[in-house]
Amino acid sequence: MTITSKLSKVGFVAAFSLLGMAVTQANAATASAAPALTAAEMEAGKLIYFERCAGCHGVLRKGATGKNLEPHWEQVLEDGTKLEGGTLSLGTKRLENIIAYGTEGGMVNYDDILTPEEISLMAKYIQNEPPIPPEFSLQDMKDSWNLIVPLDERPTKQMNKVNLKNVFAITLRDAGKLALVDGDTHKIWKILESGYAVHISRFSASGRYVYTTGRDGLTTVIDLWPEEPVTVATVRFGSDMRSVDVSKFEGYEDKYLIGGTYWPPQFGIVDGLTLEPIKVVSTRGQTVDGEYHPEPRVASIVANPKKPEWVVSVKETGQILLVNYTDLDNLEITSIASSKFLHDGGWDASKRYFLVAANASNQVAAVDTQTGKLAAIVDTAKIPHPGRGANFTHPEFGPVWSTGHLGDDVVSLISTPSEEKKNAKYKDHNWKVVQELKMPGAGNLFVKTHPKSTNFWADAPMNPEREIAESVYVFDLNDLSKAPRELNVGKDSGLPEGKAIRRAVQPEYNQAGDEVWISLWGGKTDQSAIVIYDDKTLKLKKVITNPEIVTPTGKFNLYNTMYDVY
Repeated sequence: MTITSKLSKVGFVAAFSLLGMAVTQANAATASAAPALTAAEMEAGKLIYFERCAGCHGVLRKGATGKNLEPHWEQVLEDGTKLEGGTLSLGTKRLENIIAYGTEGGMVNYDDILTPEEISLMAKYIQNEPPIPPEFSLQDMKDSWNLIVPLDERPTKQMNKVNLKNVFAITLRDAGKLALVDGDTHKIWKILESGYAVHISRFSASGRYVYTTGRDGLTTVIDLWPEEPVTVATVRFGSDMRSVDVSKFEGYEDKYLIGGTYWPPQFGIVDGLTLEPIKVVSTRGQTVDGEYHPEPRVASIVANPKKPEWVVSVKETGQILLVNYTDLDNLEITSIASSKFLHDGGWDASKRYFLVAANASNQVAAVDTQTGKLAAIVDTAKIPHPGRGANFTHPEFGPVWSTGHLGDDVVSLISTPSEEKKNAKYKDHNWKVVQELKMPGAGNLFVKTHPKSTNFWADAPMNPEREIAESVYVFDLNDLSKAPRELNVGKDSGLPEGKAIRRAVQPEYNQAGDEVWISLWGGKTDQSAIVIYDDKTLKLKKVITNPEIVTPTGKFNLYNTMYDVY
């Protein structure tokens, strides 16, 4: 393992250790009632919590997609009613059962991911006060910046014959690597070191560069023009992050890159080609309810192709920020109040409206980026999780954008406005859930379709039932009254069944829209695979497997990601 990957894996936990357990006099009584853990057990608990829990429950454990996991919490409702709770009140045994078997609210079971000893440790660990990691300043970013290949040493033209527009960037989550796969030949082109648990890959406006970022706060930029792809720069934005995007507006293509962190709660702006740090902006502040929040994490970020701005979703506060990048010294930010616990989202078909799931509020918020105002808040089923969503024209309701749900067994179709005259008749349906497609169970993470397809794909990797989690479900857009067709990706892969559930996750189309790629996400010691289906026939087309294909999760096709085709 290289020094880079070691730092990627433990950077967040090491940051915890620098500060230690910041327990004040006010919570000392609570801390003393918690199950005792040795220093080694605390370190092990920190690592597991960072890897498996912080994304949903927060660094400070105040909750968002997941529940509040503080040892003790109080909440006063508008009518004066006082609610109290906390992990201490649940006790070790009950917490072990929740961790092991999951919940109907969308939490996955961990009995096939963690050992019984690790489950017991985590049940005790979350009854102790959460450690608070240190802040991360602009100077810290500058100190972390590594320009590996300067601009004047990079190729001036593409030096390989790969069809870059059909390249897939595939996260190898627990390996801390990124696989680049040639979509035309189905062959692995290159596997590169990346940060730990890369969350997304994004592509430059030119299509030349791949940007990755993940759970250790490290962002890398990979140049696709050399004979083989090479990492040309890295920078760390903080201790944990989920999203990046470049500037895409005409005249600003790839000039800047923005990255948002879960910790510290802030976003940074760097040079788009070298990653040299330029600016850091905090997102701490008031929620839409008027209460101060110390950990408003930056969730999804998208670049507006029609304006010189990024759309930034701030999870806990429910604020959607329109960040204008034309003058970084006098940064103009429009803050749009929506709904709390914003997470992921994408553009509607017109690319005027950005829709983002406020998942713990069971809502989807829509922003009109043309006017810079909130367009709507739409109530949905429990815990919407759209990924980027999926757009298509419904035969009865016109243009719709869709989201699945972690906590409910439906896919919601939301009517979206259109300026085309032929769609004027659907206006009364706009910003309403016009149909719910029935899934075999909850636990969906991603939905997907393509302008050239008549199919609509949905996964259910977070469902506790093996058959459901290892399958994907395909709806016929010509007849949405029909039940979806189940494709058991686990069985189709031909790989032996392991102890852990091999979760079929994130359908992703190729550039042509005639193939769908699925990650079969096994455990660290199980063989995983990328399983490819013919979109028209739904027949198995190819299984890509290799000892280096370890825990594959997110996949991003270069063309479809660049042009927001979903």
